[in-house]
Amino acid sequence: MSFRARHLLGIEHLAPEEIRTVLDLADRYVELNRRTVKRTDVLAGMTQINMFFENSTRTQSSFELAGKRLGADVMNMSMQTSSVKKGETLIDTALTLNAMHPDLLVVRHASSGAVELLSQKVNCAVINAGDGKHEHPTQALLDALTIRRSKGRIEGLTVAICGDVSHSRVARSNLFLLGKMKNRIRLIGPPTLMPSGISEFGCEVFENMREGLEGADVVMMLRLQKERMDGGFIPSEREYFFRYGLDAEKLACAKPDAIVMHPGPMNRGVEIDGTIADDITRSVIQDQVEMGVAVRMAVMDLLAQNLRAERGRAAVGDVYV
Repeated sequence: MSFRARHLLGIEHLAPEEIRTVLDLADRYVELNRRTVKRTDVLAGMTQINMFFENSTRTQSSFELAGKRLGADVMNMSMQTSSVKKGETLIDTALTLNAMHPDLLVVRHASSGAVELLSQKVNCAVINAGDGKHEHPTQALLDALTIRRSKGRIEGLTVAICGDVSHSRVARSNLFLLGKMKNRIRLIGPPTLMPSGISEFGCEVFENMREGLEGADVVMMLRLQKERMDGGFIPSEREYFFRYGLDAEKLACAKPDAIVMHPGPMNRGVEIDGTIADDITRSVIQDQVEMGVAVRMAVMDLLAQNLRAERGRAAVGDVYV
């Protein structure tokens, strides 16, 4: 097994072989999830806690379903009504959870770095389900699996990531992953939605969408992150769609077999035309949802294996002390 991580906090520090290990195992879980009986017992006896400080129906339900299909005891904590709202610090929350002896902790938080801080305070495996504008590693992994199953490979492709790159943790994680796998990455969007220093990531930046989509194998649309905007980043949604919304005319600039992706939730008529989103010959958006469950199952399986090995070594050490 080539996956050595204790936690999954981001893609940045994963090696290419670790990424391939996750994707290979996730492929097996795709097949399991298509069977009539979808359960296995690889996490039997283990406890998974989902802590979502931000609302996310799609990601939270995906992690919950993944844990249950692996046989874990799954608990969802409602952070909107938790002690955090009463003034408890994030560290005190971590210490309280740690006393419950969880095995897997899935965390989404509005602040970049909050998940890493939690990982330093608990004795279990921590999975980053999205932190601020930092990273969303399982989204990048499920995107990679979707691309690999659609294109037959995850290397040597031209991938266009379009829209609100500046506020997107999905874009950041995909930049790391696609770069590690030697793809050509293009970022497309208005200058107001491009982060400073983006050229350091080794990608091409386009303000003109038609130029950026020329010859692309994969077109990945991003949602406008209105909840993270504190100013006028676009003139209007109508103007934004005219210039950067994906429609049939703009998609024609990409390769004829280019696939269309979107991490969801979609704003139809803002970043993508509904006809394109629903085109089963080009759109793999529903495939991304399916791959999300399989990838999260693979990640939890691999982290649980590492956790068991670590605890086994500690137990042996206690015997000889």
